[in-house]
Amino acid sequence: MNGARFILSVFIHASLFRWWSRKMIKVEQLTKRYAGTTAIQNLNFEVGKGEIVGFLGPNGAGKSTTMRILSSFLPATSGRALIAGYDVFTDSLKARNHLGYLPENVPLYSDMRVNEFLRYRGLLKGLHGRRLKLRVGEVKELCTIKEIERKLIGDLSKGYRQRLGLADALLHEPDLLILDEPTIGLDPNQVRQVRELIKSLGDRHTILLSTHILSEVEMTCSRVIIINRGQIEASDSPENLVRQIRTSGKVNLEAKMNGDNPIEWLARIPGVKEVQCTSSEGWQQCAILVEADSDLREEIFQVAVQRRWIIRELTKQKATLEDAFVELTHADD
Repeated sequence: MNGARFILSVFIHASLFRWWSRKMIKVEQLTKRYAGTTAIQNLNFEVGKGEIVGFLGPNGAGKSTTMRILSSFLPATSGRALIAGYDVFTDSLKARNHLGYLPENVPLYSDMRVNEFLRYRGLLKGLHGRRLKLRVGEVKELCTIKEIERKLIGDLSKGYRQRLGLADALLHEPDLLILDEPTIGLDPNQVRQVRELIKSLGDRHTILLSTHILSEVEMTCSRVIIINRGQIEASDSPENLVRQIRTSGKVNLEAKMNGDNPIEWLARIPGVKEVQCTSSEGWQQCAILVEADSDLREEIFQVAVQRRWIIRELTKQKATLEDAFVELTHADD
């Protein structure tokens, strides 16, 4: 009997280990209250190993609060959060061994040089000797900061400071990266560089990414979690979220209209909800809002032929993740 119990116990633990090996983050009924304010309320979500997940929401929705709790920077009021199977409250050190965190405002020591800072941070994370030297060199190459390794941090640009913060987060080779607005304050070229870096890191790390640049999320993330007013509104792939939204479609028309009022004629078409037009050098540019999942370009073209308009553009504008985000986070407005 004792032998059977032992075998059953080993089987259960092995099954749990295999299940957790596929889960990098698990959040259950997570709540955080401040004096008179509830920042997040009963959050439940999971992030699987190897996923790049966008964590989106308006300002004040609870994104940074959730990330700080996951990173053990902030205690929760109630609920449970686990990183790689370790509770961030009761097994904080073990959880943080699997985690690299880049906060929105990167905490750096302005009077230290880049090399000094990375060696210091590596020592704090338990790296020593040859291993420390190797990892410092690897993250400098990976984050393209080798050329500024001897510079004072206080003299670095915003872009280099962000990359140095990311290098710090990567030093101990964590399984999970939590990145809170990693491209904030960067110019378009720097944003592109960071995006490509994040995509490349996805081959070796699970990533939870918060950003306001939704086009970056569409190009980078396999799944999106949208939080609003402290609660999860949606969790799905960017493609599925766009497919499910009920928002209006849009058709763009540019034409010479021989003195016609385009709003008068276009608004008569069944399925057209709103028409907005501007003119420039004799051309009318019209944004035509149509009912969801409808394509009225053929009907618009027929009106143009009847009225002898000269068309330069007639295109359907696809719904984007931004459209889904706006609909989900303004549903109660």
